[in-house]
Amino acid sequence: MHDELIAQAQAWLTEDPDPETRTELARLIDAKDHAELAARFSGTLQFGTAGLRGELGAGPMRMNSSVVIRAAAGLAAYLKKQGHHDGLVVIGYDARHKSYDFARDTAAVMTGAGLRAAVLPRPLPTPVLAFAIRHLGAVAGVEVTASHNPPRDNGYKVYLGDGSQIVPPADTDIAAEIAAVPSLITVRRPTEGWDTLDDSVLDAYLARTDAVLAKDSPRTARTVYTAMHGVGRDVLLAAFARAGFPEPALVTEQADPDPDFPTVAFPNPEEPGAMDLAFATARATTPAPDLIIANDPDADRCAVAVRDGQDGADWRMLRGDEVGALLAAHLVRRGATGTFAESIVSSSLLGRIAEKAGLPHVETLTGFKWIARAEGLRYGYEEALGYCVDPDGVRDKDGITAALLITELASQLKEEGRTLLDLLDDLAVEHGLHATDQLSVRVEDLSLITAAMRRLREQPPTELAGLPITRTDDLTRGTDTLPPTDGLRYTLDGARVIVRPSGTEPKLKCYLEVVVPVANHAGLPEARAQATDLLESIKRDLSTAAGI
Repeated sequence: MHDELIAQAQAWLTEDPDPETRTELARLIDAKDHAELAARFSGTLQFGTAGLRGELGAGPMRMNSSVVIRAAAGLAAYLKKQGHHDGLVVIGYDARHKSYDFARDTAAVMTGAGLRAAVLPRPLPTPVLAFAIRHLGAVAGVEVTASHNPPRDNGYKVYLGDGSQIVPPADTDIAAEIAAVPSLITVRRPTEGWDTLDDSVLDAYLARTDAVLAKDSPRTARTVYTAMHGVGRDVLLAAFARAGFPEPALVTEQADPDPDFPTVAFPNPEEPGAMDLAFATARATTPAPDLIIANDPDADRCAVAVRDGQDGADWRMLRGDEVGALLAAHLVRRGATGTFAESIVSSSLLGRIAEKAGLPHVETLTGFKWIARAEGLRYGYEEALGYCVDPDGVRDKDGITAALLITELASQLKEEGRTLLDLLDDLAVEHGLHATDQLSVRVEDLSLITAAMRRLREQPPTELAGLPITRTDDLTRGTDTLPPTDGLRYTLDGARVIVRPSGTEPKLKCYLEVVVPVANHAGLPEARAQATDLLESIKRDLSTAAGI
């Protein structure tokens, strides 16, 4: 067993083109570190609908040049089988460790396969890459990013020529081509022959951002902005300057790209503590800002925080569902037409807003690869801080244009002497108070997630928080409108729960929503208290039922 493991590692070592990972692997072989070698050679990183994502390091279970070259070769073979023999593949990358190296590796493989490759000029937000695919008429795009994962991770996200991320069967077809690559020695990798783009694509993207705002709308809201050590700052500042908003006050400690993300445990605005520096900056900024905007490191997500409390001295993050509803209400007020789409784990409030406005509403599986494909899409969002407000420009979530639109809404309300929280109150009275929460369990051992899902299927709960479960959908069977996915959906009287393994992190995620009718604004405090109690009870009962 150990001999076989060492032989596998030595075979990998002979092909590894990266001196850094070669040195790392040689050290493990010399030390006969069988446990660590087993972790790296127990399989291969699976190429799925999120592309690839994993920890940096040597071996097939890590992100490295060898894995990326194989992935690029598989993608090139797939594209050629689709008839794109000399099509353009555009490649973007963030500021994480090795991102540029992986982008260059990909460009070399595409060029060697006879395709044309173009690399964005520097680390830029993922939505710029999504825009560039359609703007340049590319047949595919690759973004090297691990989004908001920990610093030790990197990833590889694949888009096809429609500008949206891959969905089945393209993912399995590409995975089959990757598996068919016999050896890295067979993959041609010239050292030149691809283009490095200039700023014209970025300029075209920025020109497009103006289109999300209404002509002559107020532009008075003041913001504090954090890039979360990622690549969003320069593009967001340029977009805000073009739009005529006051220049955002920066969270300076997090403004520059830094692949080590030194001020946060996880570079995700949703994680506890990640926004503390932004709150501190907002409290110290004069004149007082109206809202805080945060992007995740590749700037495809947008978080929003608002002043709260008796004297407005405190700050609180809005949930993704709250921002999703606010943007929807704003677009409806502006007379938007077309389909409003969301993932099944997002709030049902969007459906009520769309229904009252007479607009089509669609629910999809989790992820923008599905939301972006909704027919006639005008606006799409998912609760994990992802918003698509300009699907004709970027067919994916875009944290830059979402930031512009929410700041326009805050400006409009400011002119009326109102705030985003006032509009949320109005929506609660009009449609019922929709309160959402999440039970999220991070694990080291993925078998714990499998065990929890099996337990819920074999011993299904009949009630949660005293509310009877009126319907259970096992989403692995699919529904009339959804393809199969690993998940469970429980419908209760006045509540909904969805349980699913995360597609990008070692987490079991449970999405909870309760809807409490409200007669008037005076009834909101009581309704909120009732909703909070219900959500806590559901969380507790669900945790017991799943054994987590």
